Amino acid sequence: MKLSKRDILVKRIENHLRLTSRQLVKFDTEEETLQYLINSFRSELHCDFVGIFLKEEHQLFPKAISGGSESFVHSFPLNIIDCSNELLTKSLTIENTHIQDCQFSKLLMTEKITTWFTLPLKEANNISGFCVIGFMSAVPLFIEMDDTFNEFSKDVAVAISLAKGKEKQKEKMIGIEWFSQNLLLDSTIEQLVERIVERAAKGTKATGACIYLFDEKEDCFVLQSPAYGVVKQPEIMAIADDYVLKHHFPCLEVPGGGQLTVPLVINLKTIGVLHVEDKRKGVFTNDDIEVLELMSTHVASMLENARLYKNEKEHKQKLHSLLDYHQELIKKTVEQEGFEGITGALSKLLLKSVLLFDRFMRPLAYSLLHLKETDLRIISKFAEKKVMNNRKYELVIPINDNRSENFHFWPVNGAGDLLGYLAVNIPSEEFDELERISIELALNVYSVQFVKQKLVLDTKEQVKDSFINKLLAKKVEDPNSIMQYANLFNWDLRKEYRISVLSIILNDDEIKKGNLLEQQAKKSFVWERLRASLQLFDPDFIFSNKGDDFILFVEAEKEWKNPEKYWDTLYEYLNNRMKMEKMSGQLYIGVGGKTSDIHEYYNCYQQGIQAINVINQRIPRQGFALFEKLGAYTLLYHLRNNDFASDFINRHLKPLLQHSDQKNVDLFQTLRVYLFQNGNLKETADTLFIHRSTLQYRIEKIQSLLKVDINDSEERLNLMMAYKLYDLQRVSPNH
Repeated sequence: MKLSKRDILVKRIENHLRLTSRQLVKFDTEEETLQYLINSFRSELHCDFVGIFLKEEHQLFPKAISGGSESFVHSFPLNIIDCSNELLTKSLTIENTHIQDCQFSKLLMTEKITTWFTLPLKEANNISGFCVIGFMSAVPLFIEMDDTFNEFSKDVAVAISLAKGKEKQKEKMIGIEWFSQNLLLDSTIEQLVERIVERAAKGTKATGACIYLFDEKEDCFVLQSPAYGVVKQPEIMAIADDYVLKHHFPCLEVPGGGQLTVPLVINLKTIGVLHVEDKRKGVFTNDDIEVLELMSTHVASMLENARLYKNEKEHKQKLHSLLDYHQELIKKTVEQEGFEGITGALSKLLLKSVLLFDRFMRPLAYSLLHLKETDLRIISKFAEKKVMNNRKYELVIPINDNRSENFHFWPVNGAGDLLGYLAVNIPSEEFDELERISIELALNVYSVQFVKQKLVLDTKEQVKDSFINKLLAKKVEDPNSIMQYANLFNWDLRKEYRISVLSIILNDDEIKKGNLLEQQAKKSFVWERLRASLQLFDPDFIFSNKGDDFILFVEAEKEWKNPEKYWDTLYEYLNNRMKMEKMSGQLYIGVGGKTSDIHEYYNCYQQGIQAINVINQRIPRQGFALFEKLGAYTLLYHLRNNDFASDFINRHLKPLLQHSDQKNVDLFQTLRVYLFQNGNLKETADTLFIHRSTLQYRIEKIQSLLKVDINDSEERLNLMMAYKLYDLQRVSPNH
């Protein structure tokens, strides 16, 4: 049967479409596939216009056009809503589409395309776009070819999809090759970030790209420089206990917007995110997500390795710095730069103001960065209350109405004793591990320096005690030698000095708890702290030990013609220091006379001892006394060692002393109180804490033993003189 021309033409077109379908799957890129399709249509169908349009989100974009004008191309993209909704679902022709409602049809009319038809590009349920074939002259369309062209359009859609897949695979291979060529293992984290963000921006056609890395210590995401282009994101993104990543990066793996973010994950642990924004054309798509996810898979481990390498390198550098710093601290102590050198080295390392105080919160050395020397007094006083009294080491110190400073204090200890305090102008939580080690090293070196300084001072004290013992001898030998030793300590023996003796009486509990050695150690401990307190009161004080005596030498002119007020002030100050430092015991100060030359030191020292004896027996509550204010004691002082004085004491008081030693009732003390209360029975009974009838019985017993009338004024005078001589002769607890 002879075929008609129409049948021959249909057969020829069918064969062409079949061959074209087979050929399309051989191409590796979408561009090659579409270009071959257009060329085959133009050559076989002799059409004037061929165009392939693909859908992206809610718009149509021309992917390949042959025969259209520039104005036609520039009219795209078109909103799908402005075109016929059937363009993407079925084949259309000029006859069966509503031109007045379709923007695309109007553009074809503008191009004077008289005859045209479309083929939807569908693969399964996925519609990617459509193909248009047009003629500028009227050409009959074969209705019977409709099914053939529809099948062909499916083959075209598959071919395009295959080409895209090949392109993506090729891009992945290129990307992997790019990673191996550009992301080197020895690259710094900054170099890696720079190359990664550039690649991410170009791969997704974004104008800006950046990387955030998670800082576990600060619990936040930190923008890692450098970024690519202009990135409108904060440098730090705090987590604030909200670990849902999408709450901080809303565009996390979400296409269709102006920003796109993918996580950087290693072993199920998020170390950061890769972020792009402001796509040059359109919005970010699933293809862009694939690009970023491919990158994130390969770069996450490299970034983490680079960060670990950087941290390890910095840690190593800090260790070297720490060793250099430790050597420098040791060098400061060897080269006699002392506390100032150590403090300066620590401040230089920490880049913070550093202050060193003694245990009484007096500044010993400091290195100030932004603080002023006038601030030191404020810091010292505030710290004395909070650190010394309340044991608070983390302080916010108000410098003035508008400014406060954060300080952390560390006690400097050595040989079991508190030696001083170290203060650094920063809260302790801001110190990292190496800085804490630096502080520990500094504390150890400070401790060594304190001990070293103490050894030097102890040596000087031994020399001083030696020549003071010679100075306080009953007969001064070799005065010139003593004068030379005094000059070594800037002590001018030609000046008038007041000599006082300090006595520490332990509480009954302390005496019961320890033996004599322990009691002596306790006294030495209290004396060491009192000596430091005396230095605080007046740095010009000279003090020494002579046996169990603690002796203080004060320039007489410091009393300002009011000795009692001066010594009352000093006594109250020392008592308060003892309470502040929780030192147990009772302090007595016996103030001797003034020296006018080197030969009077012994006599004035003895007067101090006698004043201590009187205080202990007569006025323990007062705590101190000037020998010159003791009245009759000053006259009797010169008779105290006379044999007649001993006979006088025995004649008037010996029976009471013997009775008191043999019995539990202390009649000796009863008579003393009675005499010094001027014979007032009520006051005497109250002072002795006994009943009045008991006192009366004791008075009768005393008169019987002494065979005197104690109401007789002459007898009372003799008894009181005997008591005063007894006080001067009696050895006090320290003598």
